Amino acid sequence: MSIIGVAGAGVMGRGVAQNLAQVGLQVELLDISEETLQAAKEEIRNNIRFQAFFSKDKNLEDGDVILERIHFSQEYERLKDVDFVIENVTESWDIKKDVYKKLDSICPEECIFLVNTSCISITKIASLTKRPEKIIGTHFMNPVPLKSAIEVIKGYHTSQETIDKTKLLLGKMGKECIVVNDLPGFVSNRISHLLMNEAAFVIQDQVATAEEVDEIFKKCYGHKMGPLETADLIGLDTVVNSLDVLYQDFQDSKFRCCPLLRKMVDAGLLGKKSGLGFYNY
Repeated sequence: MSIIGVAGAGVMGRGVAQNLAQVGLQVELLDISEETLQAAKEEIRNNIRFQAFFSKDKNLEDGDVILERIHFSQEYERLKDVDFVIENVTESWDIKKDVYKKLDSICPEECIFLVNTSCISITKIASLTKRPEKIIGTHFMNPVPLKSAIEVIKGYHTSQETIDKTKLLLGKMGKECIVVNDLPGFVSNRISHLLMNEAAFVIQDQVATAEEVDEIFKKCYGHKMGPLETADLIGLDTVVNSLDVLYQDFQDSKFRCCPLLRKMVDAGLLGKKSGLGFYNY
């Protein structure tokens, strides 16, 4: 468990890499964009400082020491000796398809692939590789270092050995594993995306403002975040992509993406990562 590959240095990849490094593991963080890698390095540094500022633990490691455990690279060859790869690339089948073919050809035979996907079937991804028994879904939640549990998805071919080794890794990261079976969207997103999508329809129909929708969920239902705040945090483009996957795979109209959501994405209003979504940031 000495070297962990993390493919994709976006929002989720950064959180995963930070979490791994903070528990003493060596990380190879890979992305095709040098600009994204540099932004990831700076954001991880800032997040570590922010956590340290509010933490009561006086024995926290220095941020520079933690960052030294992360190697930022554009080279897939850096993953030739890793024990695990945690994949976090864009929620697009065409992109993931190319990534897994590369990973499968470069990573050692014993390497386990942890698929951090919102909705795409783990069994479908496993079919791209020559190691289907070593493919497992690990649906991390944002912000990764602060979440204590994770939805783990068992594909059709996923072996018990893969599940056990994944639990050990995630346990070291401080995560409790909730293991479920594989269908698109699994449990969390199959349900949560219905909430976010219908909340967008409520805004489109001018029933309420975004603030009013979220206040009802927080104050009446006791949720920590409302569905529109959650959509902004995830990224509206990711929400739309996930809804498209669910609609395509289930052929069920309940997953039809709200036109307002798609219009906002077309306009570049992606939520927190773009500075503007249902709220201003």
